[in-house]
Amino acid sequence: MNVAGNSVPSSPVPAVRESFIRRSGRGVGQAAVLLPVGLLALVAALSGRAASALRLLRARAEPGGGPRPGTARLVVHAVLTALLGVLALMLVGLLVLFVARGVLYGFVDDGPYDTSWGGPSRAGAWLAHAAVSCPIAVAATALLYGLAGLHRRVTAPLRGERRGGWVLPTVWLGCLAGALFLVAFVRQLN
Repeated sequence: MNVAGNSVPSSPVPAVRESFIRRSGRGVGQAAVLLPVGLLALVAALSGRAASALRLLRARAEPGGGPRPGTARLVVHAVLTALLGVLALMLVGLLVLFVARGVLYGFVDDGPYDTSWGGPSRAGAWLAHAAVSCPIAVAATALLYGLAGLHRRVTAPLRGERRGGWVLPTVWLGCLAGALFLVAFVRQLN
């Protein structure tokens, strides 16, 4: 309340920040479950349950908005969703790895820290690993949010909306980049 006894409107900044955090969390959560959603939608589409497949793909058309998509179209969109889900699964794995081996480094590695980044002390090694992993974890989270947006654009035709010409090439380039990353990651383990 101000001096005159009137209430002062609160700042919109906390509300904007809260809605951004909520939207971001929802997008990351949607991306994290794209693989099972795509596989379930594929099963539903192949078994003739188009309404279930549309619901799973979050592509329910407006009532009276036009004809329902055919089985082949639903199968293609379910496969694209599953491919995006594989990318999201890789990003979730990276996120978990970088949090465990970066932010929580002091808990997961008992030492000695003589040859560790930031060593020979435990605190130095912990800080060095956290300094590297935090930006990568933020980038992985942002990419997960972007995958959720890309999925919305991929399924736009199922809702009767236009899909940009850049969407499908982006999906295929993302899948190629994910496959190359996976091969490189597995090779460095040996």
